[in-house]
Amino acid sequence: MWITRVSIHHPVFATMVMVALAVLGLFSYARLGVEPMPDVAPPAVQIWVSYPGASPEQVENDLTKPIENAVNTVAGVKRILSRADEGRSLTWVEFRLDVDIARATQEVRDKLAQIRAAFPRDAKDPVVQRGGSENDQPVASFVLSGATLTQRQLTTLAEQVVSKAFERINGVGRVALGGTVTRQIQVRVDPVRLTAYGLTVDHVVAALRAANVSVPVGTIASDTLEAIVRVDGRMATPVEFAKLVVARKNGAPILLGQVAAVADAERERQSITRINGQPAVGVWVFKAQDANIVEVGRELKAAADDLRKQLPPGAELKLKSA
Repeated sequence: MWITRVSIHHPVFATMVMVALAVLGLFSYARLGVEPMPDVAPPAVQIWVSYPGASPEQVENDLTKPIENAVNTVAGVKRILSRADEGRSLTWVEFRLDVDIARATQEVRDKLAQIRAAFPRDAKDPVVQRGGSENDQPVASFVLSGATLTQRQLTTLAEQVVSKAFERINGVGRVALGGTVTRQIQVRVDPVRLTAYGLTVDHVVAALRAANVSVPVGTIASDTLEAIVRVDGRMATPVEFAKLVVARKNGAPILLGQVAAVADAERERQSITRINGQPAVGVWVFKAQDANIVEVGRELKAAADDLRKQLPPGAELKLKSA
């Protein structure tokens, strides 16, 4: 064979070729991605729609059934599985193996866009994502706690510091938080006072919708610049809400504070995270598609060490699993 003849007559050349192949192999080995499981994604799509405050029956009739009817017209659908829970709808669409899942996902989004206007006003926009990927599982989970910090302070710290630091890492796809709280101005209407003034809850709702807005009104232009003008009527504190005029009786204004109690509170929590019985915030880190899980883990460890130096006194960031 010619390879044998070349190797015998040109031993130096043959040696250099083998050395080059060995160096190339070592270089390629160092750059190989590392995954715990093969990258096999089933041809499926998940559709999430949030509908706060709706019962499972409402979710099924107003969201789940219209979604099923819409996506059933996409070519290549094998089966559709749906689940209607309180406040949310989940639809799992499985396609045949010969279907281009990227094209099918886009077609699903197009079908949902066509029926989005028929959804209830309080329903959120549908979230469409590929289903069954290994990236659905977090590569690392942390717990942020602090004995001297309130739950709202922990939430702010997790959203503004911890989450943003992890998202900047190369190879991190997204960061999810659990056990957080959201600030909410609550208006607790007093029915006795409301009746005494001859008002209804609709008057309060209409006043809030009309006053608590921010709208653009146009632009102001000169020879050298152009500025956008916006009327910002949004209220931020309970005192501002309490001064809102709900209606007028005999020329006298009736303020919101006269018919309702306004409190700076928190939205009802959907999840609770605790560590050793103390309130905390959970942080789950998901890697991006095709990212090296070993490299991502190494950079996460380094970022967590840097974060611990930036945390305020009393705050603690612990690694729970990786």
